[in-house]
This record gives sequence, C-alpha cells and structure tokens, in this order.
Amino acid sequence: MSKEKRASYRGRCPDGSPNPIDVHVGQRIRVRRCNLGLSQEKFASMLGLTFQQIQKYEAGTNRIGCSRLWDIGQVLQVPVSYFFDEMDKDITDKSPRKLLNQDAADNIDVGEAVDDPLLDTRNMSIISAFQRIRNPEVAKHLYKLIISMSATVEASLPKKKQK
Repeated sequence: MSKEKRASYRGRCPDGSPNPIDVHVGQRIRVRRCNLGLSQEKFASMLGLTFQQIQKYEAGTNRIGCSRLWDIGQVLQVPVSYFFDEMDKDITDKSPRKLLNQDAADNIDVGEAVDDPLLDTRNMSIISAFQRIRNPEVAKHLYKLIISMSATVEASLPKKKQK
C-alpha cells in the first residue's frame, strides 16, 4: 500500500468522515463539560487551548493525543476510561483501522488469551472507583471486605489437580 493511500486513512474513515471513536470521545467530553457547567471558552482556558480546538475535539474532527486526553480527564475530574465508557460495538466496528485490517486480523492465530486482570474493564472500573474513596478508614474496611470475600469464595471452589 502506498504512503499516500495509508495516510489518507489516518484517523478518518475511508469516506473522509471522522473516526466514530473520536466522535464518541468528543461526545463524552461535551456531556461531562456541560454537566460541570463549563463553557467551551472556560474549559479551553483551563487546558490552555482555544474554544475552537474544543469544538473540534467535541465534534471528533480533531483527534486527541494521550497526554491531552489525560489533561482533559483531570480538568473534568474523570478517569481516562470515562471517555470510552458506553461505547457500542457498532462504533468500534466502524474504526478505520479495524476496517482496513479486518482481513489480516481474521487470519491471526492468537492462541490462548492472556489472563491479565488489568485488561478487564470491570477490574479497572473497580480500581478507579476505589481510588475515589477519600476516607482512609472506609477504604481500609472495603479492602478488608474484598480480601475476605475472595478468600471465602476461593476456599469454596474445588481444588485443581496438579499435573
């Protein structure tokens, strides 16, 4: 594939429209900004940007880099994962990279899935919620409860046979 053809897909759909994931993230930014009562001008000022840049982010026309998304999350007082919450499979299936690489992805043998608890969105949501607990005593008791519950559940499971 030529460099020109590859560059034309960078961040955009083949028809030139914005990446649906960028649009979703922009909508989540707009919703949170409005919930906090921030105007685009005030929000832009807090980030050191122009309100036009905020408009482009919220419309999905301009992509947001990782560090900028982190800054936006800090200003809006949400974890970065918030921006990807409630994203439908329809949106992810329309990602240009997924469309472009679908044939190649279908032919990859990934073997066994990696069992990484940090890749499970439920675990990350729990961690994020736990970090928002400001009372150290509450956090300590909740931690002990979780540990106790997991030990109880694990003890009730049948033992695995050694090979």
